[in-house]
Amino acid sequence: MQGPPSAPVILGIAAGGGAINGADTAWMLVATGLVLLMTPALAFFYGGLVRSKSVLNTMMMSFASIGAVGIAWAVAGYSLAFAGGNRWIGGGAHVFLNGVGLEPRGSIPHVLFMAYQGTFAIITAALISGAIVERMRFGPYLSFIVLWALVVYAPVAHWVWGGGWLARLGALDFAGGTVVHVNAGVGALVAALLLGPRKDYGRQALLPHSVPFVLLGSSLLWFGWFGFNGGSALGANASAALAFVNTLLAPMSTLVVWMLLDLARAGKATAVGAATGIVVGLVAITPAAGFVSPMSALAMGAIAALPSYYAIQWRSRTRLDDSLDVCAAHGLGGAVGALLTGVFAARAWGGTDGLLSGNPAQLARQAAAVLATAIYSAAGTFVLLKLLGLVAPLRAGRKEEGVGMDVPQHGEEAYTSGEGAILVMPDHAQPKDLRTEGRS
Repeated sequence: MQGPPSAPVILGIAAGGGAINGADTAWMLVATGLVLLMTPALAFFYGGLVRSKSVLNTMMMSFASIGAVGIAWAVAGYSLAFAGGNRWIGGGAHVFLNGVGLEPRGSIPHVLFMAYQGTFAIITAALISGAIVERMRFGPYLSFIVLWALVVYAPVAHWVWGGGWLARLGALDFAGGTVVHVNAGVGALVAALLLGPRKDYGRQALLPHSVPFVLLGSSLLWFGWFGFNGGSALGANASAALAFVNTLLAPMSTLVVWMLLDLARAGKATAVGAATGIVVGLVAITPAAGFVSPMSALAMGAIAALPSYYAIQWRSRTRLDDSLDVCAAHGLGGAVGALLTGVFAARAWGGTDGLLSGNPAQLARQAAAVLATAIYSAAGTFVLLKLLGLVAPLRAGRKEEGVGMDVPQHGEEAYTSGEGAILVMPDHAQPKDLRTEGRS
């Protein structure tokens, strides 16, 4: 079996060499498109979970990441993650995509490798938005995700995939358990704590406005995740097939366990719960997708359901308004998946032996990677938000929150009644009789 792209293999790819393979290139073109699809899918998943008056703003937080973070990645992020450097950060050799052309990187064109990695940066930054929906101003949010992608995401990607210190330590992360999910989940937690809860949190039932959107989003996320995990083999090979199958199986078991937990707790299996369970299963298998057997993937999916399910139940009884449970689903799910990788990984399936194969040291390496990523993400997110808060208010006013974020931030409504134009016109632009009509 061809080995998966563990950190040492990706380090070898960084040195170049080899020849471009047509099959590998074709698969990676498809995988890049699949991962890019995940960001609009996230927009539907998150958009369905919020109230109708803020659905456009919530969805725009994901869509905008495609442009803002995508450009930042091409300009500097890719270089900071993958251009040599030292144990902690990449160098400047690929700033403005200098030296990124049609030459081979492994068995695919270098420019395609860059684009594929860019889709990861885009969705990782967008994940954080789920913790601060319905209250963060759009301009500061855009500034935040660009800076976060460069200052937080790119260095962690370098640690694990670019030959940095976690790669040399031997930590395993096939497709982003630490780099993507722990990183974003902890960043989301810090952002939610700094911004504080929504003004209606704890006083009103903040119900999802479109459960069909949630189901659509989770379905498209699962579809795109085949590129996320399967593409991380960086070729059309046996490792990609294993990751593909494990990405199919793990969420199945998480879905079943989640529905059983819902039935045991409330007597009803909810659609939002089912969609959330699918996402948690996908998150959990991500770091292990090319390192564990299919039966281990089923076990990992089932185990991962428990901590995330009960973390969501606990969070809902606190004042922590991680609005869409990014920390519980992605942060905790990613951490559990990364640790279970150290338990179930097996050399026979392309990885390093884990605890069950007689190598407990691998579990310690996984724990170190989770802890280091969490600490760095928390510190980096805190500093960035504090600095941005000195330049401009991060949070919308209470009146804007009450109206909903769509009209004040974007001048549009997702769902209109009547003509709807008066709602989106600035007050000073309305005819005098309309401005005074409601006061008479």
